[in-house]
Amino acid sequence: MALFETLVVVLGVAFVAALVVVAKTRLFPVSEDEEPREDVAEYIAMMVSVLYAVVLGLCLVSVWETRSSAADHVQVEASALHQMYLLADALPSDRREPVRDAARTYASHVVDVEWPEMAARRPLDPNGWRLLEQLRQAGEVDDSAKVPQQIAAQEVLAQLGYIDDARRGREAAAQERLSPVLWTGLLIGGALTLAFMFLFGIKRSTTHVVMVMGLSGFIAFTVLLIHQLDSPFGEVLGATPDAFTRYFR
Repeated sequence: MALFETLVVVLGVAFVAALVVVAKTRLFPVSEDEEPREDVAEYIAMMVSVLYAVVLGLCLVSVWETRSSAADHVQVEASALHQMYLLADALPSDRREPVRDAARTYASHVVDVEWPEMAARRPLDPNGWRLLEQLRQAGEVDDSAKVPQQIAAQEVLAQLGYIDDARRGREAAAQERLSPVLWTGLLIGGALTLAFMFLFGIKRSTTHVVMVMGLSGFIAFTVLLIHQLDSPFGEVLGATPDAFTRYFR
């Protein structure tokens, strides 16, 4: 609904501006002695270009922060899981292999099952949380354990808390998208910028063609870059599961 409202406001403002221009030309027509003022057109073209540069920068910052946040969550989650795997050596003998097996199973589930789902922007099923609960149960020790083993078990639970928080952040990052309002500004601004390049400012045809080609290519590249970064776990520029595979493969 926000996108529709934004389009209505933008089109409404543009329509009002057009009415003002038409009314001005009807009520105060330009006499034959006056020459058309190209400086007004150049000023408008410059303002459109500046505003579009601001929108581009805002979009790039937004998608890059989301992608960086996703990569940070993955690194924290994998590192904490690896720490749990190593801490299993300090647990009672009957708890060591269950913790290691649960850690390996969880890592494999993240890489093989959840990663393709996140790349496709599909919601994750609750199996990952069930595996995390199994990991929690595997790290529990009873009161008969020695003091160093109980301390190790407490550290295992602390690392599990880091995994829990990082997993929540990873799931949230996988569903984040660039605002439709920003996408609208990105596409409309690009179209307006190119339109003004075609209409104003360049007299020599060869120079005109070269500059329009360069600007068009650069805008297309930037929009595609934003599109790729808008998928935090995409195949091209998204975060990778290397942190998990480095520790558990």
